[in-house]
Order: sequence, then structure tokens, then C-alpha cells
Amino acid sequence: MFKRGMKAATLVTLLMGSSLIMAACSNGSATGNADNKTLTVVFLPGDSAKEVTGARQAFSKEISKATGKKVNILTTTDYNVAIQSIASGKAQIALLGPDAYVEANAQNRQVQPLVTATGASGTLKDAQYHSYIMVPKNKASHYKVQGKYRLKKVAGQTMSFVSATSTSGFAVPAGAIKTALGVKQSSQLQQSGGVFKKVLYGGSHQGSALNLFNGDADVAAFDDIDMTPYGELIGNPNKAGVIYKVKKDAPAPFTKVAGAQSQAIAAYPVQNEPLVANRSQVSETDAAKIIQRLTSKQATNNPNFFAPINSKTHGIFTKKGKMHFIKVTDRWYEPTHKIIGK
Repeated sequence: MFKRGMKAATLVTLLMGSSLIMAACSNGSATGNADNKTLTVVFLPGDSAKEVTGARQAFSKEISKATGKKVNILTTTDYNVAIQSIASGKAQIALLGPDAYVEANAQNRQVQPLVTATGASGTLKDAQYHSYIMVPKNKASHYKVQGKYRLKKVAGQTMSFVSATSTSGFAVPAGAIKTALGVKQSSQLQQSGGVFKKVLYGGSHQGSALNLFNGDADVAAFDDIDMTPYGELIGNPNKAGVIYKVKKDAPAPFTKVAGAQSQAIAAYPVQNEPLVANRSQVSETDAAKIIQRLTSKQATNNPNFFAPINSKTHGIFTKKGKMHFIKVTDRWYEPTHKIIGK
């Protein structure tokens, strides 16, 4: 992702994180935490929500069965905390968005992907979800010029992003806006009073969407995969114009905006998120066992990982076609590396 200008407190946090990372690198060995009896799995804010509890527990259970070790779950409310936890070795395994993975990998090359989810084809060819730039449905026409949506119209508005370390909640939409407006530096999109009248950060995709639905933002970036438990897409998910509608019985924190609708003025594909391991802390044997366990039919048929459409279970992914976990390496994430420049 593109880094936003850091306030003093954020800079201190990152410096502290860097110290932890250097300590982990200098004290780590080829096996690191491999002989310990406990593994910690960290989750990003969107996957730390109450509705995803079953999925987190499913990962914990499968990893424990694969390795024979006790597994602790670490939830977060900040992307940087999750990234620094896996990079420093505080956590040994993490479920990260592609951008958060690339950021963690840049801090510590020992952070490497184990598996990701395929697309409906059962391969990596369509292993992607979507990043949207959304506006209230009743105001979508204001962003059209000669019948087509134009990102130039977002200038001067109140913009909500997820986090500067979110692929679909910042890097991809910010990159598109930067190109559309001819902005030289992404940092110009991260500060209030510049390109945008005001810039908000939701902290999660749910939080960014709520900024829009509550009327605090004119425009918001969020993805479809994190918003599946709360609503549905109406229209072609690959194109601008698709509508996101909050369910009438949506769980918290969307209970007060049930039925609200937004419309995408832009849509972009994003590589599926990886489950990663800090390989200085996870042995080759344990990594292989985790991959074998998660790519099994048992994991494929687990609704906590792949929830059928209209299921009451909130899985990490909505089951589509032959979707399943598949082994993946850093090389597959080269497109995201290029977007972020790391």
C-alpha cells in the first residue's frame, strides 16, 4: 500500500514495532518458535469482528490438529498491530489481506504465504474479490459525466478509507483516484483539506462502510468479501454501478442502517487474502502439515471457511463453485508487490 503521512503517535508505534522486528530477526533461528507448544494466529480488524468468531475458531482448530500445538487467537482493531505482530514474531501465523501481507513481508522476509482461497474455477486464475468506491445510491448520478461515472467528481468530498495498510480499502482505490485526478503523491489523498475536504479512516471495511451509511462520508472505499455478512450485491460485481444493500436483519454494527444502499462508481479486482506464517517461528514440518490440513476436503466443506450462499454461517469466503484453499507462494503476489512498490 501507499503510506499515509504519520502523526507522532503512529511514528512512535512504528519505531517500537521496528525495534521488535530487529530483535526478532537478530535472536531468531532457523526453527525459532518451532519447538514451542503454542502458536498464535493474528487477524486483521475485519476478520476480528464478532460475526467471524466461528471462522477464527475453525482456523485455530485446524492448525492445532495439524501441528499438535495449542493455538491462541489474537484479534486486532488496527492493521499496523496485526502486521507488526506477525513480522516481529509475536504472532507466528496470520490471516492478512494481500497488502498487509506485502507490508509484513517488507518488514521481515521470513513472513511468507501458506495458502489462499481459489476462485470459483478451483484455480488461482479467478482467486480475487472486489474493491469498491461507493457513494449513497440516491446520489450516484451526481458522479456521472455524459452517462459515465467519473472519479474526478470525488475531489472536494469527504472520503472514507479503511486503513493505509489495506489493499482493497486504500491502495487500489487510492491508486485509481490518484490517476484520475493527476495527483503525484498518494500522501495527498491521505490528509484532510487537500484533494478531499476531509479524510476518514474506518479502521475496518465495516467501519468505512458505516461512515458512508451514517452520513459522515460522501464517498467510501470498502470491499465485498468483508461486507458479505451484512448485506448483498445487486448487479454485476465486476463493474461500476453495482449496488450494495444492507440486510434488513443485519447484525451489529449495521442494525441502525438496515436497508441502506450504496452504489459503486468504480470497481476493481484484488488478489485473495493469504494465510501466512513467520517462517523463522514455524518449522517446515508444521508449515507443510498446516497446508495439507487446510487444502483437505474437510476444510473445503467447512462452512466457517466457505459459507454457502444464504447460509447463516459467516464464513471467511462465500462458497462459489469449486472454491477451496490452495498452496501459494510469494511469487503469486507479485502484482500486489508492484502496486505497493515493495
